[in-house]
Amino acid sequence: MKHSASVTVVVPAMNEADNLPHVFATLPDWIDEVVLVDGNSNDETVAVARRLRPGLRVVTQTRRGKGNALIEGFEAARGDIIVMIDADGSTDGREIGAFVQALLDGADFAKGSRYAPGGGSDDLSPLRSFGNKALTGLTNLLYGTGYTDLCYGYNAFWARHLDAMDLDCDGFEIETLMNVRAAQAGLVIREVPSHERSRIHGESNLHAVRDGWRVLKTILRERARGTATPQTQVALAK
Repeated sequence: MKHSASVTVVVPAMNEADNLPHVFATLPDWIDEVVLVDGNSNDETVAVARRLRPGLRVVTQTRRGKGNALIEGFEAARGDIIVMIDADGSTDGREIGAFVQALLDGADFAKGSRYAPGGGSDDLSPLRSFGNKALTGLTNLLYGTGYTDLCYGYNAFWARHLDAMDLDCDGFEIETLMNVRAAQAGLVIREVPSHERSRIHGESNLHAVRDGWRVLKTILRERARGTATPQTQVALAK
């Protein structure tokens, strides 16, 4: 996939040494940079990553939480386009091309959707799916968006829009904050169908009720800030 924009992939990871060989094997050979944000792992995460990917850049996380890890990774990224994926094998690096193409075709922000035609999930429990749909509906109601999948961690965007999103949260609510602030900033948003895989090894740190509550508070807090929200057109990437 030849294009003029440089691409950085940001991968937050904590104790994911067993998963990284699978994750890195899916990354396209045309990406320009991989930034691994290590959450102070106590396994061989960093050593495995360096062995698998010479030239890898490693950022050691200074705080805790997925949101903070991503923010620190975004700040370190040098590419024109930033793609965020998970280190547990749930996001397929072979889909990166579709996200990048959506941006090259005119989008400012490309968000993955498991519910868009062509998307899916091997991992969503009935509780998580119900909660996600309810929170997505609330966001669409309050912000005038047309999202189909609010709480999904596979996204890509032009790095120049980082300041507009002004990200400042530590936890799993980072995806919601990005989606809400991208809409508030009037960015052109395209949804990209994505198929979520199950975690390959280890246990997830996601807790449906606790993290769902944090997402809900984020949605309501951002709306209460009183920032005018432009009508944001959310279309499916072609």
